[in-house]
Formats: sequence, C-alpha cells, structure tokens
Amino acid sequence: MKKAVVAVLAAVCLLTGGCQKKEAEVAASQVSSETEETTTVVEITTAPEPETTQEETEESKEEEPEERVEVDGKIRSYLTGEMVDVEKADRRPLAIMMSNDKESLPQYGINRAGVVYEAPVEGSMNRYMAIIEDYDDLERIGSVRSCRTYYTYFAREFDAIYAHFGQSTFAKPYLVNVDNINGIEGVGSSAFYRSGDRKAPHNAYASFEKIQAAIEKLGYSQEYDEEYQGHYRFARSGEEIVLENSLEAWKVVPGYIMNKAYFEYNEEDGLYYRYQYGGPHKGDEGPIAVKNVIFQYCSVGNYATTQYLNIDVHTPQYGYYITGGRAIPLSWEKDGQFGVTHYYNTEKEEITLNRGKTWICIIPTRDFDKTEIHGKDD
Repeated sequence: MKKAVVAVLAAVCLLTGGCQKKEAEVAASQVSSETEETTTVVEITTAPEPETTQEETEESKEEEPEERVEVDGKIRSYLTGEMVDVEKADRRPLAIMMSNDKESLPQYGINRAGVVYEAPVEGSMNRYMAIIEDYDDLERIGSVRSCRTYYTYFAREFDAIYAHFGQSTFAKPYLVNVDNINGIEGVGSSAFYRSGDRKAPHNAYASFEKIQAAIEKLGYSQEYDEEYQGHYRFARSGEEIVLENSLEAWKVVPGYIMNKAYFEYNEEDGLYYRYQYGGPHKGDEGPIAVKNVIFQYCSVGNYATTQYLNIDVHTPQYGYYITGGRAIPLSWEKDGQFGVTHYYNTEKEEITLNRGKTWICIIPTRDFDKTEIHGKDD
C-alpha cells in the first residue's frame, strides 16, 4: 500500500507542480520501479445507496430541488450538503477555535461541527477550528484558544463569524479581514467564561447565548453575504460518491507528531472514526466520526526566528480526498485572497463530496512522507 500511495502522490506532483523537487524525484523513482502498484485513471461516479430503492431515490430527488431553496422548512446546508432547518442553515455559522491539549479534553460542541480544520501550531501541537451551524442549545463550547493567521482565512471561506480567545502577534493584523469575537478584547470578551473544572488556559468556554449577545453588541450581520455561493459541491440526496480506480483507505494517518491522530473507516455506517492519543477521539457528545476526510498539504515556514508557523494557504499544492473506504489524489487552489479553496481530481474536475461532515487536515508539505493510507487487509 505504501508503494501505491507514493505512486498516486507522484501523479499529483506532476499535475500541480506543487511538490518540492526532492519529493517529486523520490516519488517518481519509486513509481518507475513499482509499476504494478501504480494507480492510473481516477474517476468519480455516483450510485444509489444500497438501502435505497430506485423509487425512493426518485422521490428524494423530487423533494430536494437542484437549486438551494427551502422545502418544508429545510434547506441544503453549506457545511454538510444535508437538508437542515432554514433558521440554522441560512444563519452564518460559528467558526470557533478549540484546544487539543490533553488537559482540555473533551472538546465541547465539536460533535456539532459540520466542518473541522485541524492544523499544527507551535510546539508540535495541533489546534482545531470547528465550524458549527447547529449550536443553539449549547451552554458550553470549547475550550477556546487563540487565533493564528491561517485560521482567519479558513473562517472567511465559509463567511463565518470567527470566535477566538486572543491571538498571536502575527495574526492580529489579519483579524480586520473577518468578523471576529475576541475573548480578551472589548465586547467580545463577554462571549466567554471560565469554568471551575479546568486550569487556565484550558478553561475558557463560550455558549450560544453569550455568542449571540456579543454578535448583537458588535453589530455583525448573521445573514450570509449575498455573493456567497457556498464552499463545496455535494452529492444529491440518495446518491453516494464512489471513488473508482482509487486507493483503499480503511485507515488514514495524517502524520501529526504529538497527538498521533488517525481515522478508521466503518463499513457499516460509511463514516471515518477519529483516534488520537492512543484511543478514540470523543467530544462531549460521543465519538467523533465524519463522512469526508481531506488531507491538504501546504508549504510551511516560521515567522522570523520564532516558533510561530507561517502556513501558506494560498499557493496551490496537492492532497487527498478520502471517503467510502477509498482515496484519490487531488490538487487544490484558492479562489483569490479571500475566496474558497477548490479541490480537483487528476482530470482537473472539481471534486464532489458525500453529504455529511468533513474533517480537513492541514499538513506541511515537508511532512508528506509521514502520511499513511492503509487498505482493508494492511
């Protein structure tokens, strides 16, 4: 399987020109010597879910129009592609920073996130940005941590209201580009509270009521910008994206050093369950499982002589799209400074995601060889 992974990555390098020269040469040399392992053409097809009859599929298509319009009080979510209550799906989501230190676990509210970004910060730690539209009943969200520059761009891609508890010095100038609720400054501080069951800095939390009060005081609109068209393309109701001529992907490892994270595919429900620190990753509402996993490789440097990472989320690179026990290579590029990131297959067709939650692993290109994709029998 490792040979196949290298082969597919080499194809992406040739497509995007994004790999460093050394990485491309290593991949290419292994491809030429292991041609029987090489994955060639990658296609995406759609097929009805096994449990769904043709009649039921046609009925669901009739109930869900091609356009994003309301049907019986529900509308297609920009985050998951699923039909959800209009009052939640048409309200700008909350993009909130969450700690992943052991001392802060479990994360509260993370099970509600339609999209999660996981990216490294200084000291080999990772930090999350959970994007949530269904949080009306949550009294505890977090623990909430500080902002880094690249997260401001992730939040902008979803036209989200961004919540954080402070920021790095390098991130501060970029916060003017996104509506944000800062836990240590002005009105925004009223959106957060300290709990008594954790020690600082792992005890800062938010709640729906406090977030809403801060939004009103700050004067932020909760309606999507009229030009916002959503981030992803999703399969229609009753359809399932099947990645043909692709890698088996029953266990996928992004290669993060400290938390040792990985995802395992569950064939029964079609979801990827997340593990870290030697066991299942659980939020306050149970095990974390998602429909889609994206590995997005980015060039990474440091700000001057500091430990703070400067992750380049603008220069096109490569990655993987993982769903349904399969994986394909992808290339990605951003639609302008504040636009969304588009993901393409090797035919330069924008990929379509399966409906459901998505977890995006931001991985330094220098760490691409730490990535593992294992088949069912590996």
